[in-house]
Amino acid sequence: MDETHQLLLWRWSTIVQLSAVTMAAAFFALLARTNRRPELQWWARAWAFNLLAILVTSLFWALPSAAWLPIVSLLYVAGKSAFALLLMQGVWAMIRPGRHLFTTPALSISVIVYAAAVAVVIPEVGQVGIAQHSLLGVALVVFAIVLLRSKTYGLTWLIAGLAVRGIIAVAEAAAYILLLIEPSAGALADWVPLTGSFVSASSSLDTGAEWLIVLGCVLAVSERGRQQLENANQELISAHANLRRLADRDALTGTVNRRALRDIFNEVQGTGAMLLFFDLDGFKKINDVHGHAAGDTCLKRFANALRESFRPDDHVVRYGGDEFLVIAPSMDKGGARARVYDLAELVGHGSAQATFCGGFSVGMSELAPGGSPEAALQIADQNMYKAKRRERPKK
Repeated sequence: MDETHQLLLWRWSTIVQLSAVTMAAAFFALLARTNRRPELQWWARAWAFNLLAILVTSLFWALPSAAWLPIVSLLYVAGKSAFALLLMQGVWAMIRPGRHLFTTPALSISVIVYAAAVAVVIPEVGQVGIAQHSLLGVALVVFAIVLLRSKTYGLTWLIAGLAVRGIIAVAEAAAYILLLIEPSAGALADWVPLTGSFVSASSSLDTGAEWLIVLGCVLAVSERGRQQLENANQELISAHANLRRLADRDALTGTVNRRALRDIFNEVQGTGAMLLFFDLDGFKKINDVHGHAAGDTCLKRFANALRESFRPDDHVVRYGGDEFLVIAPSMDKGGARARVYDLAELVGHGSAQATFCGGFSVGMSELAPGGSPEAALQIADQNMYKAKRRERPKK
Protein backbone atom coordinates (compact mmCIF):
# COMPACT_ATOMS: atom_id res chain seq x y z
CA MET A 1 0.00 0.00 0.00
CA ASP A 2 1.52 3.39 -1.03
CA GLU A 3 1.77 6.39 1.26
CA THR A 4 -1.32 8.08 -0.24
CA HIS A 5 -3.52 5.11 0.53
CA GLN A 6 -1.98 4.78 3.97
CA LEU A 7 -2.76 8.45 4.65
CA LEU A 8 -6.38 7.98 3.59
CA LEU A 9 -6.62 4.86 5.75
CA TRP A 10 -5.15 6.73 8.70
CA ARG A 11 -7.61 9.62 8.32
CA TRP A 12 -10.58 7.27 8.09
CA SER A 13 -9.33 5.27 11.06
CA THR A 14 -8.75 8.40 13.13
CA ILE A 15 -12.23 9.76 12.38
CA VAL A 16 -13.75 6.45 13.44
CA GLN A 17 -11.75 6.43 16.69
CA LEU A 18 -12.51 10.07 17.46
CA SER A 19 -16.24 9.50 16.94
CA ALA A 20 -16.25 6.31 19.01
CA VAL A 21 -14.26 7.78 21.91
CA THR A 22 -16.49 10.88 21.94
CA MET A 23 -19.58 8.68 22.24
CA ALA A 24 -17.97 6.56 24.95
CA ALA A 25 -16.90 9.63 26.93
CA ALA A 26 -20.39 11.13 26.66
CA PHE A 27 -21.99 7.82 27.62
CA PHE A 28 -19.94 7.39 30.78
CA ALA A 29 -20.32 11.07 31.72
CA LEU A 30 -24.13 10.77 31.58
CA LEU A 31 -24.07 7.41 33.33
CA ALA A 32 -21.90 8.78 36.14
CA ARG A 33 -24.32 11.69 36.65
CA THR A 34 -27.33 9.39 37.06
CA ASN A 35 -25.56 6.64 39.00
CA ARG A 36 -23.06 7.58 41.69
CA ARG A 37 -21.28 4.23 41.76
CA PRO A 38 -17.53 4.83 42.38
CA GLU A 39 -16.38 2.83 39.37
CA LEU A 40 -18.53 4.91 37.03
CA GLN A 41 -17.00 8.11 38.38
CA TRP A 42 -13.50 6.78 37.66
CA TRP A 43 -14.46 5.50 34.22
CA ALA A 44 -16.06 8.82 33.24
CA ARG A 45 -12.74 10.53 33.99
CA ALA A 46 -10.82 7.81 32.17
CA TRP A 47 -12.75 8.24 28.92
CA ALA A 48 -12.53 12.03 29.20
CA PHE A 49 -8.73 11.76 29.29
CA ASN A 50 -8.79 9.28 26.41
CA LEU A 51 -10.83 11.77 24.37
CA LEU A 52 -8.32 14.51 25.22
CA ALA A 53 -5.46 12.34 23.92
CA ILE A 54 -7.28 11.56 20.66
CA LEU A 55 -8.27 15.21 20.10
CA VAL A 56 -4.71 16.42 20.63
CA THR A 57 -3.21 13.90 18.20
CA SER A 58 -5.95 14.56 15.63
CA LEU A 59 -5.29 18.30 15.72
CA PHE A 60 -1.54 17.71 15.48
CA TRP A 61 -1.87 15.50 12.41
CA ALA A 62 -4.31 17.95 10.83
CA LEU A 63 -2.01 20.93 11.52
CA PRO A 64 1.48 19.41 11.82
CA SER A 65 4.18 21.60 13.37
CA ALA A 66 7.40 20.58 15.07
CA ALA A 67 6.98 23.45 17.50
CA TRP A 68 3.85 21.87 18.92
CA LEU A 69 5.36 18.41 19.35
CA PRO A 70 6.45 18.72 23.03
CA ILE A 71 3.02 20.01 24.07
CA VAL A 72 1.25 17.37 21.98
CA SER A 73 3.47 14.64 23.42
CA LEU A 74 2.81 15.88 26.95
CA LEU A 75 -0.97 15.95 26.54
CA TYR A 76 -1.15 12.71 24.55
CA VAL A 77 1.00 10.71 26.96
CA ALA A 78 -0.78 12.20 29.98
CA GLY A 79 -4.21 11.49 28.48
CA LYS A 80 -3.48 7.89 27.49
CA SER A 81 -1.68 7.10 30.75
CA ALA A 82 -4.48 8.61 32.82
CA PHE A 83 -7.00 6.66 30.73
CA ALA A 84 -5.35 3.33 31.52
CA LEU A 85 -4.77 4.07 35.21
CA LEU A 86 -8.24 5.49 35.85
CA LEU A 87 -9.80 2.57 33.99
CA MET A 88 -7.95 0.16 36.27
CA GLN A 89 -8.81 2.27 39.32
CA GLY A 90 -12.51 1.99 38.47
CA VAL A 91 -12.37 -1.77 38.01
CA TRP A 92 -10.58 -2.16 41.33
CA ALA A 93 -13.08 0.08 43.12
CA MET A 94 -15.86 -2.13 41.74
CA ILE A 95 -14.44 -5.50 42.77
CA ARG A 96 -12.83 -4.23 46.01
CA PRO A 97 -15.32 -1.68 47.38
CA GLY A 98 -13.68 1.04 49.42
CA ARG A 99 -10.17 0.20 48.18
CA HIS A 100 -8.02 1.89 45.54
CA LEU A 101 -5.07 0.82 43.45
CA PHE A 102 -3.62 4.34 43.68
CA THR A 103 -4.27 7.41 45.73
CA THR A 104 -5.37 10.40 43.66
CA PRO A 105 -2.23 12.46 44.45
CA ALA A 106 0.06 9.55 43.56
CA LEU A 107 -1.80 8.89 40.31
CA SER A 108 -1.73 12.57 39.32
CA ILE A 109 1.95 13.07 40.13
CA SER A 110 2.96 9.86 38.32
CA VAL A 111 1.09 10.81 35.14
CA ILE A 112 2.42 14.37 35.09
CA VAL A 113 6.05 13.37 35.76
CA TYR A 114 5.98 10.57 33.19
CA ALA A 115 4.31 12.70 30.51
CA ALA A 116 6.72 15.59 31.10
CA ALA A 117 9.72 13.24 30.91
CA VAL A 118 8.55 11.80 27.59
CA ALA A 119 7.87 15.27 26.17
CA VAL A 120 11.31 16.50 27.15
CA VAL A 121 13.46 13.45 26.46
CA ILE A 122 11.84 11.98 23.33
CA PRO A 123 11.89 14.37 20.37
CA GLU A 124 10.35 12.15 17.67
CA VAL A 125 6.72 11.06 17.13
CA GLY A 126 7.54 7.44 16.47
CA GLN A 127 9.60 7.15 19.61
CA VAL A 128 6.77 8.69 21.63
CA GLY A 129 4.48 6.06 20.14
CA ILE A 130 6.88 3.28 21.13
CA ALA A 131 7.15 4.49 24.72
CA GLN A 132 3.45 5.11 25.24
CA HIS A 133 2.08 2.01 23.47
CA SER A 134 4.60 -0.20 25.29
CA LEU A 135 3.57 1.16 28.69
CA LEU A 136 -0.15 1.06 27.85
CA GLY A 137 0.02 -2.47 26.46
CA VAL A 138 2.01 -3.96 29.33
CA ALA A 139 -0.15 -2.25 31.98
CA LEU A 140 -3.44 -3.45 30.46
CA VAL A 141 -2.27 -7.00 29.80
CA VAL A 142 -0.83 -7.36 33.31
CA PHE A 143 -4.01 -5.95 34.84
CA ALA A 144 -6.15 -8.32 32.74
CA ILE A 145 -4.08 -11.23 34.08
CA VAL A 146 -4.54 -9.98 37.66
CA LEU A 147 -8.30 -9.82 37.15
CA LEU A 148 -8.35 -13.26 35.58
CA ARG A 149 -6.44 -14.74 38.51
CA SER A 150 -8.82 -13.06 40.97
CA LYS A 151 -11.64 -15.23 39.55
CA THR A 152 -14.12 -12.42 40.11
CA TYR A 153 -17.51 -13.28 38.68
CA GLY A 154 -18.94 -11.17 35.85
CA LEU A 155 -15.70 -9.73 34.41
CA THR A 156 -15.23 -11.97 31.37
CA TRP A 157 -15.92 -9.34 28.71
CA LEU A 158 -14.04 -6.63 30.58
CA ILE A 159 -10.96 -8.84 30.96
CA ALA A 160 -11.16 -9.71 27.27
CA GLY A 161 -11.41 -6.03 26.31
CA LEU A 162 -8.44 -5.04 28.47
CA ALA A 163 -6.33 -7.93 27.16
CA VAL A 164 -7.17 -7.25 23.50
CA ARG A 165 -6.51 -3.52 23.87
CA GLY A 166 -3.21 -4.25 25.60
CA ILE A 167 -2.11 -6.71 22.93
CA ILE A 168 -2.94 -4.23 20.17
CA ALA A 169 -0.93 -1.55 21.99
CA VAL A 170 2.09 -3.88 22.21
CA ALA A 171 1.72 -4.67 18.50
CA GLU A 172 1.60 -0.93 17.72
CA ALA A 173 4.79 -0.38 19.70
CA ALA A 174 6.47 -3.19 17.75
CA ALA A 175 5.22 -1.65 14.49
CA TYR A 176 6.68 1.74 15.39
CA ILE A 177 10.00 0.07 16.20
CA LEU A 178 10.04 -1.66 12.83
CA LEU A 179 9.24 1.57 10.99
CA LEU A 180 11.88 3.41 12.99
CA ILE A 181 14.73 1.03 12.08
CA GLU A 182 13.49 0.78 8.44
CA PRO A 183 15.26 -2.49 7.51
CA SER A 184 16.29 -2.48 3.86
CA ALA A 185 17.20 -6.14 3.62
CA GLY A 186 16.34 -9.45 5.18
CA ALA A 187 13.05 -10.92 6.31
CA LEU A 188 11.99 -7.79 8.22
CA ALA A 189 12.10 -5.66 5.07
CA ASP A 190 9.10 -7.51 3.66
CA TRP A 191 7.08 -6.52 6.70
CA VAL A 192 7.62 -2.77 6.37
CA PRO A 193 4.75 -2.04 3.92
CA LEU A 194 2.35 -4.22 5.93
CA THR A 195 3.50 -2.54 9.12
CA GLY A 196 2.78 0.89 7.65
CA SER A 197 -0.74 -0.19 6.79
CA PHE A 198 -1.19 -1.61 10.28
CA VAL A 199 -0.11 1.67 11.90
CA SER A 200 -2.48 3.58 9.61
CA ALA A 201 -5.41 1.34 10.56
CA SER A 202 -4.43 0.96 14.22
CA SER A 203 -6.85 3.65 15.37
CA SER A 204 -9.80 1.63 14.13
CA LEU A 205 -8.40 -1.46 15.83
CA ASP A 206 -8.04 0.55 19.04
CA THR A 207 -11.67 1.58 18.63
CA GLY A 208 -12.90 -2.00 18.38
CA ALA A 209 -10.94 -3.06 21.47
CA GLU A 210 -12.07 -0.02 23.45
CA TRP A 211 -15.72 -0.68 22.60
CA LEU A 212 -15.15 -4.18 23.92
CA ILE A 213 -13.95 -2.52 27.14
CA VAL A 214 -17.10 -0.36 27.17
CA LEU A 215 -19.23 -3.48 26.78
CA GLY A 216 -17.29 -5.20 29.57
CA CYS A 217 -17.74 -2.21 31.90
CA VAL A 218 -21.48 -2.07 31.26
CA LEU A 219 -21.94 -5.80 31.75
CA ALA A 220 -19.82 -5.78 34.91
CA VAL A 221 -21.81 -2.92 36.42
CA SER A 222 -25.05 -4.60 35.41
CA GLU A 223 -23.96 -7.84 37.08
CA ARG A 224 -22.92 -5.98 40.22
CA GLY A 225 -26.28 -4.20 40.26
CA ARG A 226 -28.11 -7.49 39.87
CA GLN A 227 -26.13 -9.05 42.70
CA GLN A 228 -26.81 -6.08 44.95
CA LEU A 229 -30.53 -6.28 44.18
CA GLU A 230 -30.51 -10.00 45.00
CA ASN A 231 -28.63 -9.32 48.24
CA ALA A 232 -31.03 -6.52 49.12
CA ASN A 233 -33.96 -8.82 48.36
CA GLN A 234 -32.52 -11.52 50.60
CA GLU A 235 -31.98 -8.96 53.35
CA LEU A 236 -35.59 -7.82 52.98
CA ILE A 237 -36.78 -11.42 53.15
CA SER A 238 -34.68 -12.01 56.26
CA ALA A 239 -35.90 -8.77 57.82
CA HIS A 240 -39.49 -9.72 57.03
CA ALA A 241 -38.95 -13.15 58.58
CA ASN A 242 -37.42 -11.55 61.68
CA LEU A 243 -40.30 -9.09 61.96
CA ARG A 244 -42.76 -11.92 61.57
CA ARG A 245 -41.00 -13.91 64.28
CA LEU A 246 -41.14 -10.88 66.53
CA ALA A 247 -44.82 -10.35 65.71
CA ASP A 248 -45.52 -14.04 66.41
CA ARG A 249 -43.60 -13.98 69.69
CA ASP A 250 -45.13 -13.04 73.04
CA ALA A 251 -42.80 -10.46 74.55
CA LEU A 252 -43.64 -11.32 78.17
CA THR A 253 -43.32 -15.11 78.22
CA GLY A 254 -41.13 -15.74 75.19
CA THR A 255 -43.64 -18.22 73.75
CA VAL A 256 -45.27 -17.78 70.36
CA ASN A 257 -48.69 -16.16 70.28
CA ARG A 258 -51.87 -17.17 68.48
CA ARG A 259 -50.71 -15.44 65.26
CA ALA A 260 -48.42 -18.45 64.73
CA LEU A 261 -51.24 -21.02 65.02
CA ARG A 262 -51.89 -21.29 61.28
CA ASP A 263 -48.27 -22.22 60.52
CA ILE A 264 -48.14 -24.64 63.46
CA PHE A 265 -51.36 -26.39 62.44
CA ASN A 266 -50.13 -26.63 58.84
CA GLU A 267 -46.97 -28.26 60.17
CA VAL A 268 -48.66 -30.89 62.36
CA GLN A 269 -51.82 -31.61 60.38
CA GLY A 270 -50.15 -34.37 58.39
CA THR A 271 -49.07 -36.35 61.46
CA GLY A 272 -51.75 -35.32 63.96
CA ALA A 273 -51.22 -33.87 67.45
CA MET A 274 -52.56 -33.59 70.96
CA LEU A 275 -53.96 -30.18 71.90
CA LEU A 276 -53.79 -29.15 75.57
CA PHE A 277 -55.59 -25.95 76.55
CA PHE A 278 -54.41 -24.47 79.89
CA ASP A 279 -55.95 -21.75 82.01
CA LEU A 280 -54.51 -20.38 85.26
CA ASP A 281 -56.97 -20.65 88.15
CA GLY A 282 -57.81 -17.44 89.97
CA PHE A 283 -55.52 -15.30 87.86
CA LYS A 284 -57.72 -12.21 88.17
CA LYS A 285 -57.47 -12.44 91.95
CA ILE A 286 -53.69 -12.59 91.71
CA ASN A 287 -53.66 -9.33 89.75
CA ASP A 288 -56.14 -7.69 92.09
CA VAL A 289 -54.43 -8.74 95.33
CA HIS A 290 -50.74 -8.81 94.41
CA GLY A 291 -50.63 -6.45 91.44
CA HIS A 292 -49.96 -6.84 87.73
CA ALA A 293 -46.22 -7.32 88.22
CA ALA A 294 -46.97 -10.43 90.29
CA GLY A 295 -49.38 -11.59 87.61
CA ASP A 296 -46.68 -11.16 84.95
CA THR A 297 -44.29 -13.20 87.09
CA CYS A 298 -46.85 -16.02 87.32
CA LEU A 299 -47.33 -16.03 83.55
CA LYS A 300 -43.57 -16.21 82.93
CA ARG A 301 -43.12 -19.00 85.49
CA PHE A 302 -45.95 -21.01 84.03
CA ALA A 303 -44.65 -20.58 80.48
CA ASN A 304 -41.21 -21.77 81.59
CA ALA A 305 -42.78 -24.75 83.35
CA LEU A 306 -44.68 -25.66 80.17
CA ARG A 307 -41.50 -25.60 78.11
CA GLU A 308 -39.69 -27.71 80.71
CA SER A 309 -42.51 -30.25 81.04
CA PHE A 310 -43.08 -30.84 77.34
CA ARG A 311 -40.77 -31.94 74.55
CA PRO A 312 -38.51 -29.51 72.63
CA ASP A 313 -40.54 -30.07 69.45
CA ASP A 314 -43.86 -29.35 71.16
CA HIS A 315 -45.32 -25.90 70.52
CA VAL A 316 -46.13 -23.73 73.54
CA VAL A 317 -48.50 -20.90 72.61
CA ARG A 318 -49.79 -18.06 74.74
CA TYR A 319 -53.32 -18.05 73.45
CA GLY A 320 -54.36 -14.90 75.31
CA GLY A 321 -54.36 -13.48 78.83
CA ASP A 322 -53.74 -16.40 81.20
CA GLU A 323 -54.58 -19.06 78.58
CA PHE A 324 -51.90 -21.27 77.05
CA LEU A 325 -52.10 -23.89 74.33
CA VAL A 326 -49.67 -26.76 73.84
CA ILE A 327 -49.65 -28.52 70.47
CA ALA A 328 -47.77 -31.81 70.78
CA PRO A 329 -47.22 -33.61 67.44
CA SER A 330 -47.70 -37.41 67.41
CA MET A 331 -48.41 -37.56 71.15
CA ASP A 332 -51.11 -39.88 72.52
CA LYS A 333 -53.46 -39.25 75.44
CA GLY A 334 -51.36 -41.26 77.88
CA GLY A 335 -48.27 -39.24 77.06
CA ALA A 336 -50.23 -36.00 77.38
CA ARG A 337 -51.56 -36.95 80.83
CA ALA A 338 -48.06 -37.82 82.01
CA ARG A 339 -46.79 -34.42 80.86
CA VAL A 340 -49.63 -32.65 82.67
CA TYR A 341 -48.82 -34.54 85.86
CA ASP A 342 -45.14 -33.51 85.54
CA LEU A 343 -46.25 -29.93 85.03
CA ALA A 344 -48.43 -30.03 88.15
CA GLU A 345 -45.51 -31.32 90.19
CA LEU A 346 -43.23 -28.67 88.76
CA VAL A 347 -45.46 -25.70 89.58
CA GLY A 348 -46.30 -27.09 93.03
CA HIS A 349 -49.93 -27.71 92.14
CA GLY A 350 -51.77 -29.33 95.09
CA SER A 351 -48.74 -29.31 97.36
CA ALA A 352 -47.64 -27.43 100.42
CA GLN A 353 -45.12 -25.59 98.29
CA ALA A 354 -47.78 -23.98 96.06
CA THR A 355 -47.18 -20.27 95.73
CA PHE A 356 -49.66 -17.46 95.33
CA CYS A 357 -49.71 -18.24 91.58
CA GLY A 358 -52.19 -21.01 92.31
CA GLY A 359 -53.02 -23.90 89.99
CA PHE A 360 -54.32 -24.49 86.48
CA SER A 361 -57.05 -26.23 84.57
CA VAL A 362 -56.44 -28.13 81.35
CA GLY A 363 -58.57 -29.53 78.57
CA MET A 364 -57.30 -31.94 75.94
CA SER A 365 -58.38 -32.99 72.47
CA GLU A 366 -56.82 -35.03 69.71
CA LEU A 367 -56.20 -33.59 66.25
CA ALA A 368 -56.29 -36.53 63.86
CA PRO A 369 -54.07 -36.48 60.75
CA GLY A 370 -55.86 -34.33 58.21
CA GLY A 371 -58.47 -33.30 60.79
CA SER A 372 -59.89 -29.86 61.51
CA PRO A 373 -57.66 -27.76 63.78
CA GLU A 374 -60.54 -25.39 64.58
CA ALA A 375 -62.78 -28.23 65.75
CA ALA A 376 -60.01 -29.81 67.84
CA LEU A 377 -59.18 -26.43 69.39
CA GLN A 378 -62.85 -25.86 70.29
CA ILE A 379 -63.09 -29.27 71.95
CA ALA A 380 -59.92 -28.63 73.98
CA ASP A 381 -61.33 -25.27 75.07
CA GLN A 382 -64.62 -26.87 76.15
CA ASN A 383 -62.81 -29.61 78.03
CA MET A 384 -60.75 -27.01 79.83
CA TYR A 385 -63.88 -25.28 81.12
CA LYS A 386 -65.31 -28.64 82.19
CA ALA A 387 -62.10 -29.30 84.10
CA LYS A 388 -62.54 -26.05 86.01
CA ARG A 389 -65.63 -27.56 87.58
CA ARG A 390 -63.88 -30.76 88.55
CA GLU A 391 -61.01 -31.67 90.82
CA ARG A 392 -57.56 -30.54 89.76
CA PRO A 393 -55.76 -33.09 87.53
CA LYS A 394 -53.94 -35.93 89.22
CA LYS A 395 -52.04 -38.86 87.85
